[in-house]
Amino acid sequence: MSTVLNCMEEAERLRGIGLAAASVRAGNLVVFPTDTVYGIGADAFNNAAVAEILKAKHRGPDYPVAVLVGSWNTIQGLVSSYNSQMKLLVEAFWPGGLSLVVPQAPSLPWNLGDTRGTVMLRMPNHPIALQLLREVGPMAVSSANIHGHPPAIRVTEAQHQLGEAVDIYLDGGDAVIGQPSTIVDLSSGDPRILREGATSAAEIARVLDISPESLLAER
Repeated sequence: MSTVLNCMEEAERLRGIGLAAASVRAGNLVVFPTDTVYGIGADAFNNAAVAEILKAKHRGPDYPVAVLVGSWNTIQGLVSSYNSQMKLLVEAFWPGGLSLVVPQAPSLPWNLGDTRGTVMLRMPNHPIALQLLREVGPMAVSSANIHGHPPAIRVTEAQHQLGEAVDIYLDGGDAVIGQPSTIVDLSSGDPRILREGATSAAEIARVLDISPESLLAER
């Protein structure tokens, strides 16, 4: 049976994160708040648990799962190279509402779906998410909703959609931003926006010293 833990107060938050971390290590799914929307997550290196995320969301491997990290340093072991554009965007927008699609390190044993050798990475700007990620390491995470339904901005919305597929729900109140992160693809040379969300094209273009139009151009 699923457990909902109130993480509004510090003492309750520490207990909730501890229980959620233990659940993740045991191969279960947990739901927790991020700055953008609520996420459903598992140990990124537990392929059976990652498959359960896709099952809970009613979607297939053609929609691969992102990986959330708790620090800048973590990503360097997950990518094949840490280039200047990635460094600029990480330093400007992490933690925050920007996801980066980059070539993954070739030796990683995970299975996030049909990624074609890439991984989508983000560092969320939320104390509960960051504490959990620092406890358990990189997590495979997707928005806490059934595929095609609106993303959850509060824990009750996630629980209504995902039910008993999730072991522990961490309630951190409403997600502050309330919309998904912006996704920038850096995997094929010129950066381009795959989805505009919490971080605007203009902000990203300013950091990269390029035009917003080039980020949004079809290729």
